[in-house]
Amino acid sequence: MIKQFVPQEFCLKCRGCCRFKEANSVWSPCLLDEEIQELLDKPGIPAASIAIDRRIQPIANPQGIDFICPFLETLDNQCRIYDLRPFECQLYPFLINLRKGKVLLTVDLNCPYVYEKINSQEAKEYIVCLTNYLNSRALRSMFKDNPQIIQAYGEVREVAELNLPHEIK
Repeated sequence: MIKQFVPQEFCLKCRGCCRFKEANSVWSPCLLDEEIQELLDKPGIPAASIAIDRRIQPIANPQGIDFICPFLETLDNQCRIYDLRPFECQLYPFLINLRKGKVLLTVDLNCPYVYEKINSQEAKEYIVCLTNYLNSRALRSMFKDNPQIIQAYGEVREVAELNLPHEIK
């Protein structure tokens, strides 16, 4: 599990994550191959929750016009699969981004906590720690086996370049 940068108490009040403007949003988390099987093995998880492109398939929000993660309980803002949270969900608001042939660690500044704290010493230390973790041998192997996890997100802030082997890019 990745240590969270944003405190859980803040996330539960925010109501910004796990919501999407469209059903086929690039922001919908991509799953690692092993995460797909873990989720499908869990009772009560319909296969329709996972799209063919290995993304969590958002559903229409019964409380509005947007789309939400099918694992989000909108009443209390809790994740029904929190113990099995996909890698991208653990990482968020940080993202693995592909830009101009480089793999970058980026951050979504739409997260109010990150927007406020991105220039803090706490954020700088977290980014160094996270970058080292993502550059580790085990994670480089994971990226090689799961290239779908490297996306092209717009409107994010670059915070570090990752040293991933050429074949991943």
